[in-house]
Amino acid sequence: DEAPSCLLLQPGFSINIGHDPDNLALHFNPRFDFGHDVNTIVMNSLSGGSWADEQHEGNFPFTRGEETFLVSLTHFYIKLPDGCMINFPNRLGDVKYDYFDIRGEAKVIGIKIK
Repeated sequence: DEAPSCLLLQPGFSINIGHDPDNLALHFNPRFDFGHDVNTIVMNSLSGGSWADEQHEGNFPFTRGEETFLVSLTHFYIKLPDGCMINFPNRLGDVKYDYFDIRGEAKVIGIKIK
């Protein structure tokens, strides 16, 4: 299995994994305060430029400026800072993705894949 990526969490960010900007297997977006979402994790997928239904996760153990761990590519298992695991279905159904994009206030410290 792939080891998680280590990120320095800042006020807001999203991570996108997929084939290209219009085909994302995982859009991972912790929202501290964005519109109606406060302390919520939002996940989604994008296929052919069309978003699917958002999945919201109520467990929000993030603290601004704290490190977190993220993403195993088999099913998108995400380990949160409190040790809780959440998952998101691999709706595109592929096992290899060439597109990895981080938006917002996050700094990649390192990525380790086994």
